[in-house]
Amino acid sequence: MLDEKTRDHSLIGSDRVEGTSVYGKENNKIGSVQRIMIDKLSGQARDVEVSVGAFLGMGGKLHSLPWEKLKYNSELGGYKLDVTEEQLKNAPTYSDNDREQQLDRDYQSRVYSYWVATPYW
Repeated sequence: MLDEKTRDHSLIGSDRVEGTSVYGKENNKIGSVQRIMIDKLSGQARDVEVSVGAFLGMGGKLHSLPWEKLKYNSELGGYKLDVTEEQLKNAPTYSDNDREQQLDRDYQSRVYSYWVATPYW
């Protein structure tokens, strides 16, 4: 939940985004933000890593999504996706042991195709 000083700003520190809940189409929690991927050249947030099904931060599946798919919802105090938990679970995934896969262009192409998003590259 944002305090009074930060509520009226559109900027937010990455440390406040990481760990934030992600909600699905029916306002049910379906995951949480693990990290944000920033384009080194433009400085723009491009992708977000969302963990689904984790318990105490362990054992979940990691999904990369185009940043534009998340919309902050102040009533929920988290980010909202216009998808169901099942759609997110069926999205391209990778393991915590293979986070470098998120940087692979073939993987990113599958992600952007699945989410019907225009690639940033």
